[in-house]
Amino acid sequence: MVQEAEKLLGGLSRSEKAQLLQWIVRDLGEAFPGVESREGVCGGESCIVRTRIPVWVLVQSRQLGMSEADILRSYPTLRAEDLVNAWAYFRSHRDEIEMQIRENEEA
Repeated sequence: MVQEAEKLLGGLSRSEKAQLLQWIVRDLGEAFPGVESREGVCGGESCIVRTRIPVWVLVQSRQLGMSEADILRSYPTLRAEDLVNAWAYFRSHRDEIEMQIRENEEA
């Protein structure tokens, strides 16, 4: 796929490439490094990449008083960087994450 894109880019003018770049930046504006949502993985909830650990689980753990060190010990596949990404995602998607916490508490 990337090779095909390179071929297509080679045929574009500088102006067309600039327009494409602007579109890509707009499209990625809502992207968060280290956090992804995919259908079929954790019910489409936002998870830490490389894992099936939903962001809401980490946020709830923190709200319940777990330290970052405790969370990292509880989830050995996580890195400190993953927690930084989870907290940043939560700050920007507070309503979504709080709703997921409520839904899972009621279940």
